[in-house]
Amino acid sequence: MRRPVIAAAAGALALSLGLTACGSGSGSDGDKLVVGATPTPAGEVLAYIQQNLAKKAGLDLEVKEFTDYVTPNTALQEGSLDANLYQHTPYLDDFNKSKKTDLVPVTEVYLPPMGVYTDSEKLKDVTGLRSGATVAVPNDTTNEGRALQLLASKGVIELKKGTGANATPEDIAANPKKLTIKALEPAQLPRSLKDVDAAVINNNYALDAGLSPKEDAVLLESAKDNPYNNVLAVKKGDEDDPKVKKLAELLTSPEVKKFIEDKYKGSVLPVTAG
Repeated sequence: MRRPVIAAAAGALALSLGLTACGSGSGSDGDKLVVGATPTPAGEVLAYIQQNLAKKAGLDLEVKEFTDYVTPNTALQEGSLDANLYQHTPYLDDFNKSKKTDLVPVTEVYLPPMGVYTDSEKLKDVTGLRSGATVAVPNDTTNEGRALQLLASKGVIELKKGTGANATPEDIAANPKKLTIKALEPAQLPRSLKDVDAAVINNNYALDAGLSPKEDAVLLESAKDNPYNNVLAVKKGDEDDPKVKKLAELLTSPEVKKFIEDKYKGSVLPVTAG
């Protein structure tokens, strides 16, 4: 297993980046569409469109990168972005509820499968975790629940009957290995691998850390019937903006599907894939 290397990034920098987009009432400057994204894979997908498809489609696309999950939505709500790409709908719904924002999904783009990773060369399957092991999970509501559901899918833990997407450690009904669940900021999870037995890591942070979800994860989400496809999101009322609709078409085009398949080789799955 390769030890992850974390790119230095600060939330303050992300905030400053988010606030540099200018415009009156939106992130747009004339015909420009300003889109926020986490660097990987969203930023790379948007960069591909910017460099290869946007001009031909008549779209002036500007991409602003963020290193956290909060600022892109805050900037979108406040109007310094026109759209963003980095989150799934359960996270977006929870954010709207907790932050009193008014953001909506436009189209699903890809699935970045969440995975369980370890720094141990010996652990090849999540069911091989030792008794009393510590497993780190994301600390935001929807991704913590998603991580626990993933662990439960292999019988490592058992959740209470009827537990949904917002599961917490209190919903664990059975814990035969007596695992300790440690909630951390999602961006810290790859770095935590040296201190815990395993970590359930969001796809973009795994890729940023040099991990291959397909090759390095000891457990990886299935794409089948998965509610966590990442979406292009806008402020409510902007769904029919011609620039937004044009970007949505490009994001779900055969060219972008091929780019995702060729670049990520199964570590990110285009929604349009069969």
